[in-house]
Formats: sequence, C-alpha cells, structure tokens
Amino acid sequence: MEVAQILHMNGGVGDASYANNSLFQRKVISLTKSIRDEAIISLYRNTLSRSLRIADLGCSSGPNALLAVSEIIIAVEMFCRKFNHKSPEYNVFLNDLPGNDFNNLFKSLESFKAKLCDEFETEMGLSYFYGVPGSFYGKIFSNQSMHFVHSSCSLHWLSKVPNGVDNNKSNIYIASTSPSNVYRAYYKQFQRDFSIFLNCRAEELVEGGRMVLTLLGRKSDDPSSKECCYILELLAMVLNDMVLQGIINEDQLNTFNVPWYTPSPSEVKSQVLHEGSFSIDRLEVFEVYWNGFNLNAIEFEMCKSVKDDGYIVAQSMRALLEPLLVSHFGEAIIEEVFNRYQEILIDRMSKDISKFIYVTLSLTRKP
Repeated sequence: MEVAQILHMNGGVGDASYANNSLFQRKVISLTKSIRDEAIISLYRNTLSRSLRIADLGCSSGPNALLAVSEIIIAVEMFCRKFNHKSPEYNVFLNDLPGNDFNNLFKSLESFKAKLCDEFETEMGLSYFYGVPGSFYGKIFSNQSMHFVHSSCSLHWLSKVPNGVDNNKSNIYIASTSPSNVYRAYYKQFQRDFSIFLNCRAEELVEGGRMVLTLLGRKSDDPSSKECCYILELLAMVLNDMVLQGIINEDQLNTFNVPWYTPSPSEVKSQVLHEGSFSIDRLEVFEVYWNGFNLNAIEFEMCKSVKDDGYIVAQSMRALLEPLLVSHFGEAIIEEVFNRYQEILIDRMSKDISKFIYVTLSLTRKP
C-alpha cells in the first residue's frame, strides 16, 4: 500500500468529513494547550526573535487545522504585551500529505486572521501562511529554518504497512490473536519512521528549537492492549462478519492492515533518546473517553444534536479510515461497513467505558 498517495482525512464539509468529525482530536489539542504554551514561551523568551517560523505537521483541514497555531500565536502575543516587546512576524507552515484538503484549509485563512486580530485591542505581528504538501517522514524544510514544530494526532500513522504481516489473518492491526511477528514488524516500522522524523526535524530546527508532539498511544506495555487496539478490533469484527456473508472477499480482508502504531510512553522515550538530537522536557499521557464524559461545554454543544455516542465514534473513525478502506475494498461497501460499525459501537459502549490514550512530549533541539 502506497500510504503517502492514499492516506488523507475525508475532505470537504459533508457528514463524513474530517471537518465535522474531529471532536476527539480537538479535545486533545485543548488538553495539551499548557504544554504548547510553555514550550513556545520558553523558546521566544530565550531568543526574542523578530520572526518566528512555526510548522504544524499533519495539519489536516477543518476547524482543528488552525486551532493550535492560533493558540501558539496568542501565547506569544500575550507575552509581548506583558513585557512590552514588539510582536514578531509569524511565518506558519501547514504540512500534510498531498491528498489533504488544502483548498478548504486555505479558504478559512482570511476569517482566521480576522478572528485572531480581534483577540487584541492593539496591532499584532504580521502573519504569513504557507502550504507544504509532503510526507514528514523526510525533509520538508531547509536546514535550521524552523523555530517551533507542532504535530497532533498524526505521528501514529506510519509511512507504510510493515513488511512481514501477511499472516495477520482476520485482523487489521495488532490484536490478541496476532502472531508475535506482527507486533515486532509494527514496532520495527515505528522505530524506523519515528527516528527518520526526529532526524529530519533536528536538521530543520534551529539550535534550541522546540517541538510538541501528540500521538495516539497506550499506557500499557502490552501492544495488543484493549486501550489501543479495541477500536480497530471492533472494525475487524464487522469486516469478518461481512466476509462470512459473502459481501467481502476473504483474501481482501487478510491483506488489509492499518498503517499506524500506538506506542507506549516508554517506547516513545526510548526512541527519542536513541536518536539523540533532542532533550525531553515533558512527557505526558492524556485520556479522552469515547462516550464524551470529559467534554467541556463548547465541545458538548458541537455534538448535542447527535443521537448517540456510537455515531460520533463511528463517524470519527470513518473520517480517518474511509480513504484506506475505499482504496482496498472499493466504495460500494463503505456505507454498510460503518452502519454495522456504529451498531457494534453502541452495543459495546453501553457495557464498557472505553477511552483513547494520547502520548504528548515536549522536546528541545540539542546544540
């Protein structure tokens, strides 16, 4: 599977779009705000640079795409006003794979800038925005050109489906029934990809530059733990039922594996230390419940018209996975897949309290 050519979130603003189904990702951005604020203020206080170059990697599109960037700029502007500094110029680079809905993202920039200016009574620093299509598992900026890099809910996506998982029959990711070689293959691919990512960013960041990264992960050392694999095991159950009913070909299912990896904090830390270009300032773990128990008032308002939490989770996963499923199984089965997925989610969520686990780390580029 050529992931870079296929992988993207559902574009547009329709019912199945990422723009309308990214509530969990928005919650994570909210939970990690203090870590970003701390990192950007520390960076700016130490440099007082007249121009800040900020990159958001895996920006996607929709209301979340500029949320973290907005908070980063506001944090710097508040610092400047507090200490009577002249505001810097902001150069913001929005990166994602070429299939991303950049058009929708660019259309929102003018209203975004206007809203940002409304935050302050006095004039703020000029801001310039650039689209940077391409995989972050490779160089995307010139050497020592970036001050601050942010990425949220993107780095668990791998550059490819790992080699050597052909015997992962009836599963679409690591599961309790997966052979041990499947876990090793996934972990090896994560190690390779994350090391490349760190190495490339080390070349692109200035000395003392900062990164804040958040990725879907797990607390447990068990790679087949329910806390990281359950969401895909339930989807695999749907696909297996459709195989038994002759709707999906069994060979198609047995050759489909999702190209992501949900690491533990210790695995993330180990890889950062092994690559060696960054020091770890903070490493935190956050939980977001599937059933919305920890939504704030604004987030609840966004989804109050929805009939059930199962719909929210199913649509959120559809926004992420539909392009991969269409590429492998074809478009004809998609509605059936996610109708069944919603039903099984409603059933399981009525019996269990499940949650997504996110690992966030704040890093500084070493001299």
